[in-house]
Amino acid sequence: MPAAMKIAVITGGGSGIGRATAHQLLAHGWTVVLAGRRREMLEETAALVQAPAPRTLVVPTDLRHKPDIDKLFEAVKTTYGRIDLLFNNAGISTRNIPIDDLTYEQWTDVVAVNLTGSFLCAQHAFRMMKAQDPRGGRIINNGSVSAHVPRRNSVPYAATKHSLTGLTRALSLDGREFNIACGQIDIGNAATTRNQDTSVGRLQASGRVEAEARIDVNDVAKGVLYMAELPLEANVQFMTVMATQMPYIGRG
Repeated sequence: MPAAMKIAVITGGGSGIGRATAHQLLAHGWTVVLAGRRREMLEETAALVQAPAPRTLVVPTDLRHKPDIDKLFEAVKTTYGRIDLLFNNAGISTRNIPIDDLTYEQWTDVVAVNLTGSFLCAQHAFRMMKAQDPRGGRIINNGSVSAHVPRRNSVPYAATKHSLTGLTRALSLDGREFNIACGQIDIGNAATTRNQDTSVGRLQASGRVEAEARIDVNDVAKGVLYMAELPLEANVQFMTVMATQMPYIGRG
């Protein structure tokens, strides 16, 4: 492996923010490990920018299953021997389900992916970054603006995203002596397939259903790139990238 090669792991790398971030990193010389549930989508991410192995490594991974996460990081270690960046990007949500209608399975599914999956990935990355030479690396968590202000009927998503802020702060503190930086990017209304309904109409705090402004997903990816490219002596602890016209400030 060339000494200058920078290795990034992106969860949810098959579409949306994960795909756009992979493309930004690849364009700036990074080698990218793409993790996600659908192999064909991960392979499409790499093919769209003509980045075959070893510039990319496709590892199908379901964050709800710890053995999948173990295999992901074993593949990273075996293939590249180190990790410089983990982007904990993958996340799921329930859509407009009141708390009294939520099932236990819906709650645990969101917690498993958004919180436990992010923790397990961070734990693996932390161990590798602490042990490798040169020591250190960076972890970026996708927090969402829901880490600060929830939407109505979004208890599992809002709870896990608030929890990610605690994970970010704890990793920042615990990683300090090992040259491991941790930051969080909080995203508001990126134009991905998952939130197409936002541009049509979303339930507001007032009870009305209104369309909301969205932003190009590449503008979010540029924010992640900025955080990733900083020297480890510098860290963006929290960054918010959001649609200027979205009802976030003053939501509720």
